[in-house]
Amino acid sequence: MRRLPLFLTALLTLLPLTAGAGQITVFAAASLGEVLEDVSAEFEAATGHDVVLSFAGSSVLARQIAQGAPADLFISANRAWIDNLIENGAIDPDSEVEVLRNDLVLIAPGRPKPITLGPDTDLAAQLGDGVLAMALVEAVPAGIYGKAALEALALWPQVASRVAQADNVRAALALVATGEAPLGIVYATDARAEPRVGVLATFPADSHPPIVYPAAATTSSGNPVNQEFLAFLTGPEARAIFTAAGFGVIPE
Repeated sequence: MRRLPLFLTALLTLLPLTAGAGQITVFAAASLGEVLEDVSAEFEAATGHDVVLSFAGSSVLARQIAQGAPADLFISANRAWIDNLIENGAIDPDSEVEVLRNDLVLIAPGRPKPITLGPDTDLAAQLGDGVLAMALVEAVPAGIYGKAALEALALWPQVASRVAQADNVRAALALVATGEAPLGIVYATDARAEPRVGVLATFPADSHPPIVYPAAATTSSGNPVNQEFLAFLTGPEARAIFTAAGFGVIPE
């Protein structure tokens, strides 16, 4: 299994797509990071196929796919980018499967004392002189969900001018983990994967759209391995790995 650097992904958009049997290129949301590497390793061991992974914000990957990047499959952190690519003819709608669910959390460095989020929460006081780390609030799913949750809880006006926007959710996580931001909004699985941060609060599920990860094949691919990998993502081996990492799996 190989991870495809983002700069190489961009360069490959200039090359013709030649997806050979036995290898599959998967573009996936940054929040899937390590867990998809583990799932791909199991898939490789079970099938003998090679998996090439490219991680970035869903919006970045969607734009690359729209421009002809050589992806076989796309796993997005929200449905909007999949729907956008379906509308543009870049994703096969018949191949789409919902794979995972996640929660949204407020994090801080170390092991913070939990708080309850609501209209009366003083987030400005929690920030002190610092900033709130979030993924891009108008493009990246984690940022979109985060802004929606803050607006639903009437907290957005407190922090709107103090948001440090990062290219993806893992970059927002890193700002908190390194102490550059006192607070951040990330997925629960990101917080779980980073020992230098702790969860202050989990956003109510009804404060933001459901966090669902759909996966689908690109229309330009034609790779015979696509269906195998999509089926593996929802099979028992992958579900066990996803569950151990803290993701919610879609009921069969």
